[in-house]
Amino acid sequence: MRSTVVSWAGVGCGLLTVALTALVVVRWVPLAGVDDGLARDLHAYAVAHPGVTHGMRVLSDWAWDPWTMRALAAVACLWLWRRGDRVRALAVGAATLVASGVQQGVKAAVGRERPQWPDPVASADYAAYPSGHAMTATVVCGLLLWLLPARGSRGAAGAAWAVAAVSVLGVGFTRVYLGVHWFSDVLAGWLLGVALVASTVFGCACLGRSPASPQTDDSAR
Repeated sequence: MRSTVVSWAGVGCGLLTVALTALVVVRWVPLAGVDDGLARDLHAYAVAHPGVTHGMRVLSDWAWDPWTMRALAAVACLWLWRRGDRVRALAVGAATLVASGVQQGVKAAVGRERPQWPDPVASADYAAYPSGHAMTATVVCGLLLWLLPARGSRGAAGAAWAVAAVSVLGVGFTRVYLGVHWFSDVLAGWLLGVALVASTVFGCACLGRSPASPQTDDSAR
């Protein structure tokens, strides 16, 4: 039942991404208006509040940077591998690499320009759509939540979910706040991230490698 829900969540997010991408490509006026309005309002605040903006840059460029997230994924892979859970170790590593490839491929295909400002507070490389920060954070945080033991402490699980939610939503906000992304770039990153996590979880469930299943040969003895 759970694997079915996960698979449908992935399909739904994938379809929403296709629809959103089409609207971005055709430059749908209502969407462009929302993107432009949010970007202008947040940029004006960022310029007027340099202290807050510095904090946002620290969060975006260090705490929630894609390379920070990939490092967390690498640690998780090594931990799983040492425990003998080779399938999930490879799944986490592969999903993280696929996320990087997909975001760069879509960026190249869509070729959307980033917001341009006469007084920028930050800069970024490559095309805007989708947000690599948002997608990478969603994939890594989603996979780390998936690795939580099914019978673990509720308090610890709640704290992990809270940290993951703040990280995923927070990094998306910082990218728009810093004026290097449109909101729809971030939304696409979130949707693609959820779709990839759902695909990974569903694939491992089909192989019988869920968190509730035995993880090592020793556990089955």
